[in-house]
Amino acid sequence: MNSNVFRMSARRSAALATAAALVAGPVVLAAPAQATGGTGADGGKGRASAVVLRTGLDVSLLNKSVQVPLRAVLNEVQAPADADRTALTVELDGVDRGRPFTVLRADVATARATVDERKAEGYANIAHAKVHVPGLPLLSLIEVREVTSKAVCEAGGKPVAESNLLGAVTVLGKKVTLSAGGPTRVEVPGVGEVTLDLSQTRTTSRTAAATALELRVAVNPLKLNVADVQGTVTLARATCEAPAAPVKQQPQPEKEGVVPQTAGEPVAEDLAETGGSSTTPYLAGGAVLLLALGGGSLALVRARGRS
Repeated sequence: MNSNVFRMSARRSAALATAAALVAGPVVLAAPAQATGGTGADGGKGRASAVVLRTGLDVSLLNKSVQVPLRAVLNEVQAPADADRTALTVELDGVDRGRPFTVLRADVATARATVDERKAEGYANIAHAKVHVPGLPLLSLIEVREVTSKAVCEAGGKPVAESNLLGAVTVLGKKVTLSAGGPTRVEVPGVGEVTLDLSQTRTTSRTAAATALELRVAVNPLKLNVADVQGTVTLARATCEAPAAPVKQQPQPEKEGVVPQTAGEPVAEDLAETGGSSTTPYLAGGAVLLLALGGGSLALVRARGRS
């Protein structure tokens, strides 16, 4: 046989034997580590508030020689922490010749604010209530049978704000019919004037606010300047801000040729950190041995050729 042909045949045999040894067993690839679990909500917390009564009045006594701000708040609550208050009266000192003055008295007065990871809600309710201002000891500024405001903000949902008025409303001794289409003006000669806004609501993408009644007050009985009262009175207000919606995880496509290992599958104790199996050392050793045999055969062929 021609020596060149014999050499080429020997080289081809050695290369084929080495390749066969390398592909004879399976090759295990180590899958890349992946983070588990989601980020959930982006950390934005909801908020809610409610108040039964809030006044922002300025009282001038004795021909405006004494200026007294009348800032009264009844049952004001705020959350994240759940809160609930039900006081029925609010009194102030120093605006009625040094005697305690009752601004509001009611049979029911509830304010509640709650917040959790899904929803924020504010709620205010007042029933059989009378509001008084200095200078009118026997005449109520306003009397209501029942008013309610509610604001609900759910994560990822549309906020809702609503107010309800039940029964008659009396302003400065006069029964009035209120309209949701605009303010109602009540004037009593010799006493004063009150302008009322009914059921004001406002919503955005994540917030809501509802006010059952808001009064703009200008009272000066008989213009005696004994007690000139100017300002605003708010009844039954509730607000909320929705918690942030949870972030939805997108499913990751599976990589071709890589089988992810689940938590329940056993892990072989002799696996190396690189992901090789227990047969890898034997396959590597066999490949080295075959390479050595191929090289020896080639050397023998060359020696025979020289001789």
